[in-house]
Amino acid sequence: MTTQQNQAGIAIVAPSGAPLDDALIERGLNLLAQQGFRVHNYYEPAGKFQRFGASDQERVRQIHAAADNPEVQIVMALRGSYGLSRLMPHLDFDHLASSGKCFVGYSDFTLMHLALLARGRSSLAGPMLCDDFTRDNPSDYTLGQFSSSLSLAQAHRVEFVCLDAVSELDVEGILWGGNLAMLTHALATPYWADVSDGILFLEDIGEHPYRVERMLLQLHFAGILAKQKAIVLGDFSGYRLAVHDNGYDFAAMLAYIRSIVDIPIISGLPFGHIRERASLAVGSRARLLLEEGKASITMQYQF
Repeated sequence: MTTQQNQAGIAIVAPSGAPLDDALIERGLNLLAQQGFRVHNYYEPAGKFQRFGASDQERVRQIHAAADNPEVQIVMALRGSYGLSRLMPHLDFDHLASSGKCFVGYSDFTLMHLALLARGRSSLAGPMLCDDFTRDNPSDYTLGQFSSSLSLAQAHRVEFVCLDAVSELDVEGILWGGNLAMLTHALATPYWADVSDGILFLEDIGEHPYRVERMLLQLHFAGILAKQKAIVLGDFSGYRLAVHDNGYDFAAMLAYIRSIVDIPIISGLPFGHIRERASLAVGSRARLLLEEGKASITMQYQF
């Protein structure tokens, strides 16, 4: 990015699910405009297909068109949910990576981050139009993090309280990750980014601890976790324990993973399917610092 936020063109594309309430879309577009962005909206409510924001062909067209638009510097996902998987064979990722655009989103958009990272291109695990810009009370923290991540004046920084007993940690590496289910979904596919000496951040929603364990074990068995400098956990919520879990909860699962994975795992990162969410530059050179229970991630990058 070489433009300041108040000059940037931002494109809204629908790579995945359709909005739950089309009536709120205009609110989100107006909020972006009020923040100084020049908004280019590629989503059309009339074009919705089944649970998706548009047909597969139309969603591919939107992404390519936004990348080709010289007035656009930022391409933001309308929403997550599911759908980008169907588009992966049809997207020209070499072209997207060389377009110079900053691609923004999270959740299902993790696949886009991985494919771009595999081509040496940074992207932003950050807000989406729904619900970050359409809700009744947008989060100052989430929108402030987004604004900070676009500034070239200084390195972007995320601070949080570590929820673990780990007292000190100081590592540097490539920051990468995203939604755990999407990461494991991409493993051993052409869209995987093989990162060594990285700082891996993870989140998910609605996944029972045993499913989280199963996905972490898949990454572990594949040798992915052992190659990282540290793992940073964001929000894992929206699941329901059962009586037969018999004490097996997220904490028990995490204790087991820590017993077999010989790298630091810390939690408390404000990232995931939550209202107060940090923006994280995927592919950036980052430093993870933990002192006396207070953690920070400082990112050096250029989109």
